[in-house]
Amino acid sequence: MGRRELWTDGKLRAAAASQNWAAVFRRYRQLSGLSQQGLGELVGLTQGHVSNIERGLRKVTSLEVVARIMRGIDVPTEVGQAVHDPTLSEWGPDPELRDRVARAQMLGRTDLRTAERLQRVLTEHRRTEDEVGGRVLWPVVRSQLDAVTRLIPESSGGAADTLLLLAAEHAHWLSWVAWQEGGGTVGAALAWADTAHGWAVEGGHDDMASWVLRLRSYYMLQGGDPVRALRTAEGARIGADLSPAARAAATHQTAMSAAAVGERDRAQRLADEALNLARLVPDEQDRPGWLYFLDENRALLQHAATAYACRRWADAVAGFRAALPALEGYPRDHAHYTARLADAVRRA
Repeated sequence: MGRRELWTDGKLRAAAASQNWAAVFRRYRQLSGLSQQGLGELVGLTQGHVSNIERGLRKVTSLEVVARIMRGIDVPTEVGQAVHDPTLSEWGPDPELRDRVARAQMLGRTDLRTAERLQRVLTEHRRTEDEVGGRVLWPVVRSQLDAVTRLIPESSGGAADTLLLLAAEHAHWLSWVAWQEGGGTVGAALAWADTAHGWAVEGGHDDMASWVLRLRSYYMLQGGDPVRALRTAEGARIGADLSPAARAAATHQTAMSAAAVGERDRAQRLADEALNLARLVPDEQDRPGWLYFLDENRALLQHAATAYACRRWADAVAGFRAALPALEGYPRDHAHYTARLADAVRRA
């Protein structure tokens, strides 16, 4: 694996963005197979110096050493920007991003190789966020979005649409992470969701537009407004060209919202529909990156979650027990559904 390919790893990017050089060195060596001596040769440090940094016995404080490390291990531009630009840690979207998108041209050419690389990296970030949380990855993803939007003013036609989708995916991720932080970042979460939806619609990406509306419905349901959640989830299901994956996700959210307003029979019918749709979703490599998780096992968990919301405790227990073992690689989700199972068992 080449040095640049190592930087698709979300944990490595998060460590670099937070300037945790001990974690950077350990992860880089783990991915590359380099010894401490080999890494030291890349970054201009002795083996002992590398060892002391990894063990936390020595801090990297010199800007010259930081620059040498970043050159030596070929830190990508957008990660380097996250290291040096503190404004990328701010929660809300800034007007300049929207201004760049507004300047998209109908004539022009742009190289999409950078966008394709960032697409792969964002998919990896989604998986890493399940393990390490989104806050540490925030500056990197925010920097990646900055890189994407800088390409848009010089793009055209299908290239512009591709970049708008990628920008919307980044904005969606930022919305989700801001929501999870809670408190003063909820407004930023809604602003990012609105931005993502606008970019998805402008680029003609029905699946992403539906996915963002589903997210808004989730926020409303968690915020205690099931009526608006149901209305928004129903809107996410509209669209003749939605893929089975997007329609399955929107239908599950509609089922959960229907259960919350007391329409339990309808919720169960929708849950069955969502499960059947999920079974039509192609293999992971043939579906959108933001729906990486939607396999049949996850669909069964969602089906059980609807049973739980409808107070069908025995069905919920059976569903959770059958599907939970496959969530071992997703600690946050595993903990969530394990708690649901324990509560369903108690109630049953």
